Amino acid sequence: MGIYQPAEDSYFLSEILKNQIPKLLIQNPNLTFLEIGTGSGIQLETAHNSGIKKENISSCDINSASVQHCNLLGYSCIHSDLFENIKNKYDLIVFNPPYLPEHELDKEKDTSGGKRGDETIVRFLQQAKSHLNPDGKIFLLFSSRTPMEDINKEINNYKKKFLGNERLFYEDLSIWELRI
Repeated sequence: MGIYQPAEDSYFLSEILKNQIPKLLIQNPNLTFLEIGTGSGIQLETAHNSGIKKENISSCDINSASVQHCNLLGYSCIHSDLFENIKNKYDLIVFNPPYLPEHELDKEKDTSGGKRGDETIVRFLQQAKSHLNPDGKIFLLFSSRTPMEDINKEINNYKKKFLGNERLFYEDLSIWELRI
């Protein structure tokens, strides 16, 4: 499995972060940031370029090549399946999840969110609460191609705020802020 390269979803999330992080830093100059599934590190670069101190930026990925790549960029990145090896709590957790249903030609964990496409997001939502600081936020990307029934059951455990959407010719993307 190669490193997940930025696509429309990655660039959309990056734009939201560029808009939101400066506001969050006004409230908390020592904001701690965790990206789950860091891929190429685009969101790490966005976080740093938006003012978060590099030492406050952490990430993980299930892909060893991504972990190595992001560490070479100077970021703290560990190998982890979601929060499996994450010990700390954070002020901002960002996740551009794999959200497509598994396909016979694509069963890679960086694009396939499980048989239906929602399983990875459901696991993330179940685990994320215990890794948020008080007043912490999650920025989570969703696709119209992902079944939402089980996801909505988990999201009901959070306070949510819509941050933006982008319409592509084959899907609609949206990003939500979640808090406990």
